[in-house]
Amino acid sequence: MELGRPGERLGLPPDGTGSVAGYGRRLGSLVIDWLIALLVAAVLAAALHAGAQARSLLTLGVFGVMAWLLTGLTGTTVGKRLCGLRVVRTDGRPVGLLWAFVRTLLLVLVLPALIWDRDYRGLHDRAANAVVVRR
Repeated sequence: MELGRPGERLGLPPDGTGSVAGYGRRLGSLVIDWLIALLVAAVLAAALHAGAQARSLLTLGVFGVMAWLLTGLTGTTVGKRLCGLRVVRTDGRPVGLLWAFVRTLLLVLVLPALIWDRDYRGLHDRAANAVVVRR
């Protein structure tokens, strides 16, 4: 049974700008964003004389705030920009702060982000009616 290519149901092109982003680029952007959050959290933890557990929570908090604000305001995070990605609504409009918050909340819970559909959208993307595409 043929399910079609990723993004076909959404009316997205098969490749190039505006096509659905693959796993590799998305994972690469996540790693970059997480490393930035780790660095910022380490600086904050040192300034606050916080322990390892607090630093872990700071990392998650920094990552969440960074992902929420940057995605909501610009449609991309630092990692996504470096990997040539952006987040848009399925109709092509910007995600906006409210839906970026919903998406980020589910992203930091991890499990929804690990359950993907055939369009490479995790539950966090589906909840926000969003898709990650190539820039």
